[in-house]
Amino acid sequence: MKRTTVGIGVIVALAGWLASPLAGDAGPAGGAAAMSTAVMSAPLVSASLMSGSTPGAAVPRRPQDTVTDLWAAGTATFGVFVPNERPRAPRGQGRGQRQAPLYTVEGGRKLAQNPLYDFVFLNLEGGHDTASVTAIAEGLRTPEAAGRKALLVRIPPIERDGAAVTRGRVEEILAAGADGVVFPHVRSPAEAALAVSLMTDAGADLWSPANPSGDKIAMIMIEDPDSLALAAEIAEVPGISVLACGIGSLRGALGGDREAAEAGNQEVLAHAKRVGVADMLTANTADVEQRVQEGFLALLMQGAEADEAIRIGRAAAGR
Repeated sequence: MKRTTVGIGVIVALAGWLASPLAGDAGPAGGAAAMSTAVMSAPLVSASLMSGSTPGAAVPRRPQDTVTDLWAAGTATFGVFVPNERPRAPRGQGRGQRQAPLYTVEGGRKLAQNPLYDFVFLNLEGGHDTASVTAIAEGLRTPEAAGRKALLVRIPPIERDGAAVTRGRVEEILAAGADGVVFPHVRSPAEAALAVSLMTDAGADLWSPANPSGDKIAMIMIEDPDSLALAAEIAEVPGISVLACGIGSLRGALGGDREAAEAGNQEVLAHAKRVGVADMLTANTADVEQRVQEGFLALLMQGAEADEAIRIGRAAAGR
């Protein structure tokens, strides 16, 4: 095949040279040089013909690593909460009236254009809204995007609204373009297995150590003392992509005991490492470097200092 391709290229190149005005005017020396140039360029011409591209065209770059590629390599990733775009009411107005958050396509576009982010986290735990998922997903896929960001969507707990309602939400979220679903306040291994099944039943190909080619993410959150006691068993549930401690909720459930909450956080991290899945945690400029060194593979920021925290974290991760 190689010999035939080069031969075709030589013929094409010589034909072009003979048909050119330079072929008759170059003289013996110039003609030989021109012929040599044509023959030397033949492999390039033939390669262009075989690939359908034009000579001099840019070689397509390898797509940016996805978050799961980076997790598989043991590399920390960084993301932000999708910010609420609804303007704050003037002071003294709207007291007692809680307005739903606002998420738009334009907001998604802005997130997409920031090269620091590997993923974005849309928090719908307080109120499910498929239209918000659709808007952010559309914005993230803008042609101006700086790489592909994974969209993770946190939904209300299964315990609160039941399996049937949660099933419908998972199906809607995936159909709207989300890359992963975050299940908060998971209480047991059985509930973790249910969460995974809700995604696979909806057609999701879940990334996990057992399925490294998967492209969707199932994130399980442990947030109370009873589920923390079952963390080792929850971690063993097949299909989990991310195992995380909701450290703020856990601290609240422990009566504000920060040390006990951090101990629980580290216990969940140890189980995540043991089974080979990622562990996500919120971080800031003061602690992100420490969290990278501890082995958290997904670090989540918010607020005005989010980008600076990510710069610090990326440097600590060698990125």
